[in-house]
Amino acid sequence: MAELINLAGRIAGSKASVLIEGESGTGKELFARLMHTLSPRSGKALITVNCGALTESIIESELFGHEKGSFTGAHQRRIGRFEQADGGSLFLDEIGELSPSVQVKLLRFLQEGEFQRVGGSQVLRADVRLISATNRDLEHEVKNGKFREDLFFRLNVITLKVPALKERREDIPALIEHFVLHSTPLL
Repeated sequence: MAELINLAGRIAGSKASVLIEGESGTGKELFARLMHTLSPRSGKALITVNCGALTESIIESELFGHEKGSFTGAHQRRIGRFEQADGGSLFLDEIGELSPSVQVKLLRFLQEGEFQRVGGSQVLRADVRLISATNRDLEHEVKNGKFREDLFFRLNVITLKVPALKERREDIPALIEHFVLHSTPLL
């Protein structure tokens, strides 16, 4: 883990996209936060989106925003996460859950730095460092046609593989100590 933390620190200053791979609960979001905190973008926002927790219809609006009246319930313009993260970092957790249509729009952003709000015609730009995470084997998903190959290569410029706790048993005592010292009593 010390080597992985060191690597995260060394790549923090890069503008390259980072893909963090690992099982659920291995601390992928902590690595994203570490890289943002150590980056020149630390003075700006780190915006986090859990792609697996949102439906396809909502994720597009969440990421890119929407214009008033663009769909039922869109009573006002909404600024998306890319605009909110401008100058900072955007962490997309569970990136493997994105639908093919949202994958296309994300790819366009990564290639051009441009996007449009849902229902909008104005082309917008944002300067965002993208950090994404997955507990899936995206290479396998690409081979099975479930994830775009071109998007995978855009996301996977730098890869961090976070090992499961079963592979780093030496960390268990430190984790136990942390949770015992920082937990609140049940009563």
